[in-house]
Amino acid sequence: MKALMLYNTQSGHGLITKYIDKIVEIFRNENIELHPQLIEFDKSPFEEHKSVDLVVVCGGDGTINFVVNKMREAGINPMLGIIPAGTANDFAGALGMPRNILKAARKIATGREHKVDCGCVNNSYFVNVLSFGVLTTTSQQTSDREKHIMGKLAYVRVGLKDLHRMHRIPLHVKSDTEEFDIDALMFLAFIGETAGRFRLARKAKIDDGLLDVLILEYRNIAVTCWNMLRYLCGGKPRSVRYLQTRSLSITTNLHEHTDMDGQAGPDFPMQVSCNRSSLRVRC
Repeated sequence: MKALMLYNTQSGHGLITKYIDKIVEIFRNENIELHPQLIEFDKSPFEEHKSVDLVVVCGGDGTINFVVNKMREAGINPMLGIIPAGTANDFAGALGMPRNILKAARKIATGREHKVDCGCVNNSYFVNVLSFGVLTTTSQQTSDREKHIMGKLAYVRVGLKDLHRMHRIPLHVKSDTEEFDIDALMFLAFIGETAGRFRLARKAKIDDGLLDVLILEYRNIAVTCWNMLRYLCGGKPRSVRYLQTRSLSITTNLHEHTDMDGQAGPDFPMQVSCNRSSLRVRC
């Protein structure tokens, strides 16, 4: 088996470099020759590796997002192995990967193939969540240096600043079964079930062929914040709209920044779909 390990020293606390030799040894013990390669985000990692059978990604959700999109651009679909080395690691959590780097490596090396869903929006791909609105672009706004020093607290600091800029986003939404207008404060379309390890998509399964869509309706600031807190604590406020669909179209008259797995997302209008069982993962 031809295997490539792509690692990002900017993810998490950059500790992955200490484990590279041990990870290679773990795979060698299973008769898998693993070639380590540092990710360079200004070029495709597959220019010289189009015939690879397994790609082991060491990084967070943003790194995985980059790799998956470059795979699609190259027209290849190797198996993916995920070693969580980021800050939140939501996609790795959805796969049930251990947080310990070496345990995750052993699980991939001794594992088998599974097929999971992948999201598509305007010809770009996401593995965990597409989002926009308040608190959804904090990962983009948080520097790697802050993430290294503060971990998840860095997101909290940036998120508190974001709350001061909250505003209503008029949306027209069309799903498989309904069409409606709504003034939203926050929008999330999940393949997984967590964002920042907060379990938000309560019905989501990573292999059910469905997007789990969560829309927080804008009221006044006090009511909206209260409803957001109620939902996070397990409540079911009326202003939180939850739906499941295979596809979705979204339009707005605002220029709103969007996010895919912690990376900058596409512009509106957006056509979103769930590509069932289109990702091959080894775990």
